[in-house]
Amino acid sequence: MTALPQGVKPAQLSQDGPEVLVIQWSDDTVTRHGVRDLRLGCRCAECVDEWTNLPRLDPETVPADVRPLRIEPVGHYGLQVAWSDGHGTGIYTFDTLWELGSSEPKSPSPTD
Repeated sequence: MTALPQGVKPAQLSQDGPEVLVIQWSDDTVTRHGVRDLRLGCRCAECVDEWTNLPRLDPETVPADVRPLRIEPVGHYGLQVAWSDGHGTGIYTFDTLWELGSSEPKSPSPTD
């Protein structure tokens, strides 16, 4: 995916079953995120070494059925997720969420 367009932010979050988080963005783009992949993509200091940028999180320690329990906005730049595995310190910036998501085509407008 290309870089997050300036000024675009999440407009709506929803679940598509227990394994997929769907984000509708303010420009009508929709991204889908496998929740376990999103958990494994956490870039906090507990999950990624701050000096080497090498992963510290062992994927084997993350349950296959991990899910978000709570998602809260952080400023005007990201979301913090409290996970069912007890992790909750990571902040997913809007840029990161855009980058980690798989994009769906925009819905055609009624005039198309």
